[in-house]
Amino acid sequence: MNDPGLLCLLGGVIALLTAATLVGALLTRKHGRTQTMVNLRQRVNAWWWMTGVLCISLALGRSGLFGLWALLSFLALREFLTLSPLVKGDHRTLALVFFVILPVHWIFAWLPWYGMFLIWIPVYAFVIIPVRGALAGDTDRFLERTARIQWGVLTCVYFLSYLPMLLYLPIPGYEGQNAKLLCFVVLVTQLSDVFQYIFGKLFGKHPIAPKVSPSKTREGFLFGGTAAVALGTGLWWATPFTPGQAALMSALLVVAGFLGGLVMSAVKRSLGAKDWGRGIPGHGGVLDRLDSLLFSVPLFFHATGFAFGTRLAVSLELPEWIRQWLTPWQW
Repeated sequence: MNDPGLLCLLGGVIALLTAATLVGALLTRKHGRTQTMVNLRQRVNAWWWMTGVLCISLALGRSGLFGLWALLSFLALREFLTLSPLVKGDHRTLALVFFVILPVHWIFAWLPWYGMFLIWIPVYAFVIIPVRGALAGDTDRFLERTARIQWGVLTCVYFLSYLPMLLYLPIPGYEGQNAKLLCFVVLVTQLSDVFQYIFGKLFGKHPIAPKVSPSKTREGFLFGGTAAVALGTGLWWATPFTPGQAALMSALLVVAGFLGGLVMSAVKRSLGAKDWGRGIPGHGGVLDRLDSLLFSVPLFFHATGFAFGTRLAVSLELPEWIRQWLTPWQW
């Protein structure tokens, strides 16, 4: 929070929310408290709360930020698995997921132990989950139930954890400024959703996947995505990118965010639900707000690392105190 550039970004968000609050108040005075106006004000108020929580976590430093996203991943996974039809035999597997697999993964991320961060969930957890399920002895729809749990852990925990891991991404000449990169990703991805929603309401006529998400239209994606790319390009000064590179990375965030939201909408529809939850008034659940980040964040993380030639396995090698503890056990 001592970075003037980061404070400028957060100040811009607060100014934008202030303007949205004033516009909402004027529209409510003009049109009355219609359902649309109530929903609009709920959305803006929820954004105020979310921005406040983000600012507090940034002020608390690295541990505060990791703690926030660990909590969000817990809540998102809870929403996902609450809607998924599971059986009594899965209860112990779920306890293992929430109270062992999830916290251990976030500990590896916070340390950081990059090697274990990469493989703990897609290798070890993906072996542990079906083994524990098989030991429960319930074979009814076993593959389907196991795949649901694995998919939830992969998307809601593993993919989402790449966002705070941006703090550790070694970029030459950008040391100590990675919090701005994190804010850049969140702003472009989330405002892309907002822009696509607004332009879809104003000009949307051709749904992209009407059975999956009727509100996602070609016009909304084209105009809203273009506005988000323009925004990201204008924020190049807060990133390690040139304006052209910022435009390309913004386009990646827009496309990946759109596809992530579309996929999670398909999963949601297959479960017969409109929203993942009701925890955020006007937005639905936590996962409804984070779904566009699930695909965009890991792609952005690795694309940025590749672009700058970072060798994360070397830069974020095993912490020394863990190395010393493991030495007697190594052959």
